[in-house]
Amino acid sequence: MKKVLSIILGLMLIVTALASCGGTPSPTPTPTTTPTPTASPTPTEPTVYRVATDATWPPFEYINDDHEIVGFDIDLMNAIIEKADLDIEFVNVGWDALLAGMAQGTYDAAISSITITVDRQKDMLFSNPYYGAGQIITVQKSNTTITGKDTLTGDVGAQLGTTGAIEVAKIEGATLVNYDDIGLAFQALMNGQIDAVVCDNPVAAQYVVQNADDLKIVGTVFTDEFYGIAVAKGLEDLLEKINLGLQAVLEEGIIGTLEEKWY
Repeated sequence: MKKVLSIILGLMLIVTALASCGGTPSPTPTPTTTPTPTASPTPTEPTVYRVATDATWPPFEYINDDHEIVGFDIDLMNAIIEKADLDIEFVNVGWDALLAGMAQGTYDAAISSITITVDRQKDMLFSNPYYGAGQIITVQKSNTTITGKDTLTGDVGAQLGTTGAIEVAKIEGATLVNYDDIGLAFQALMNGQIDAVVCDNPVAAQYVVQNADDLKIVGTVFTDEFYGIAVAKGLEDLLEKINLGLQAVLEEGIIGTLEEKWY
């Protein structure tokens, strides 16, 4: 009996030893690590700046027969960016969309006969002034009633959101009629649908020259305004470059050159 027990015990020891030698070892656990968060990239200014313009305001910005955006402002901006070593693309948008887009940062800059005002400076930055202008009245050539601001009455057209529209709204006896495009206001004047148009004096002069048999300017310029290049808030570096380029081209007498070309 003892012999049988010894044999059984021996067999059990052998089985245990074989299990220890031939079994599959437990896998070593792989240590886990928490990924290091990646820092958000620092915002950078674009390499090509989007410059908005409302190309309905000759001779400053308009679409020519070849469907190109041309004009006084366009040539000026091209001269500035050459001096400042900047890349831009012009975007043609309506006047309201231009102002809203600048306030929202949709566009990087804008040049479009934009008068520098306190209200606009709340929404956008402005370059140094580059051109002085003012509001003036245009009527039909046969009109003898309206001779200037003090006699301005009836329906008066202006482009929506412009300083011209703002000024007309202040004049007692004048009823403001807003147009999306200043060209539509002049067309309405020639058609007898309104009594006068108020807009910037260089623009008025351009329309009168082109329609000398139908239109005339009356009175004198009755506001003092200065155009500036608008820049989106937060792009102070771009504003500085534009101001440096503007200063350089002004010192070279570009305003006189552009007046000769576009007037």
